[in-house]
Amino acid sequence: MNASPPAKPFAPSAERNREPILAALRPRLAGVRRLLEIGSGTGQHAVHCAPALPHLVWQTSERPAQLAGLRCWLDEAALPNTPPPLALDMDHPDWPEQAGGAVHDVVFSANTLHIMPWTTVGAWFAALPRVLAPAGRLLVYGPFIEADRPTAPSNLRFDAQLRAQVPHQGVRRLDALDALAAQVGLQRRERVEMPANNLLVVWG
Repeated sequence: MNASPPAKPFAPSAERNREPILAALRPRLAGVRRLLEIGSGTGQHAVHCAPALPHLVWQTSERPAQLAGLRCWLDEAALPNTPPPLALDMDHPDWPEQAGGAVHDVVFSANTLHIMPWTTVGAWFAALPRVLAPAGRLLVYGPFIEADRPTAPSNLRFDAQLRAQVPHQGVRRLDALDALAAQVGLQRRERVEMPANNLLVVWG
């Protein structure tokens, strides 16, 4: 008896934020040829953004246990610029080699840093030079805590909820991420305000 196909996952938040994310990414990805998305989740961002950015290859990735659901979205969309997803484990010291050793113009991630353990965030930043082109950029979307600006009450509540569920989770401090970026030769280039108290942050 054949196993039933995996259920197609759906993330309401990805549905809500996909248009603002695409609007912010579009001018910043002009001329980009290869993009690696870390933590693609369901794949909803990829299948929404890739058709609007046909000049680039949008390479998705996820932990092995999440790949089946991601493939459902990619296979259904059947886009020419979204190759099969990569199985990437950010906790593995050789995760860039899991990416096939390819060099990308941009690494992008949305709503992942507050879920990863801080040690994993550090390992991810440390390995960026092995997957980014020399003039490559890192673009990250999500909530952040900033030292020089008041934090939205909704982000403070979200941070408390995350830490109550799993102690290693939490909304990340932007200055701490700047420090990790600086260790690999990246500086913050842009801070783009997004709906619902989120940001798109660009390091290059």
